[in-house]
Amino acid sequence: MKILVCVSKTPDTTSKIAFTNGNTKFDEAGVQWIINPYDEWYALVRAIELKEKDPSVVLHLVTVGGADTEPVIRKALALGGDEAIRVNADSSDSYYIAAQVAEIAKQGGYDLVFTGKETIDYNGSSVGGMVAELTDAPYISLATKFELNGTTATVTREIEGGEEVAEINLPLVVSCQKGVAEQRIPNMRGIMAARTKPLKVVEPAAIEPLTNVVSYELPPAKAGVKLVSPDNVAELVRLLHEEAKAI
Repeated sequence: MKILVCVSKTPDTTSKIAFTNGNTKFDEAGVQWIINPYDEWYALVRAIELKEKDPSVVLHLVTVGGADTEPVIRKALALGGDEAIRVNADSSDSYYIAAQVAEIAKQGGYDLVFTGKETIDYNGSSVGGMVAELTDAPYISLATKFELNGTTATVTREIEGGEEVAEINLPLVVSCQKGVAEQRIPNMRGIMAARTKPLKVVEPAAIEPLTNVVSYELPPAKAGVKLVSPDNVAELVRLLHEEAKAI
């Protein structure tokens, strides 16, 4: 069986966010880059667990990005996986990224594609569904559990007010979230092995993106806090009504 795990580079959540070029470009100066946590902690680790259970499993990683993504990919390889594939393109368009991943998935004949439920920078949660559509494969989103018995997967996912359990045959695309697996830390053996694991660079397919970034905007600064005496209920009601517009 062949598994493909989608991995993306994202800013650390502690990074200071700023924009340049008239708020049309993310300012990368001083930013610490990490593997997108949903890709790393859940999608990748669950795939590693499947490979540990069945050593015949072939596990590949894929990312869409420039050469600056390679340190992140090497870290992912240190956790596990046989090789990585980098599509040499830089885009924030979800369709473009999904289409490039889909091309890799089709060419490689993968039985299972794992993605994180979303990236922590754009929070689009759309790549997995588009990869499934473009590869003509079933799609299960927001998976909290994933079990495999031969070529049949049992996937538990969150729905409004509860859980849903689906049983489906491979090939399959699954987006993963908390519950599917537990975070791992690369050990020294994995870090050393990652240096020599294949990292294949391929040129992107001729696909036109559907969107482009017009501008970025930071959320408004938080307003000051107003303290109201617990005895002054009338003033609290006035503030809620006139300023907070809550009632």
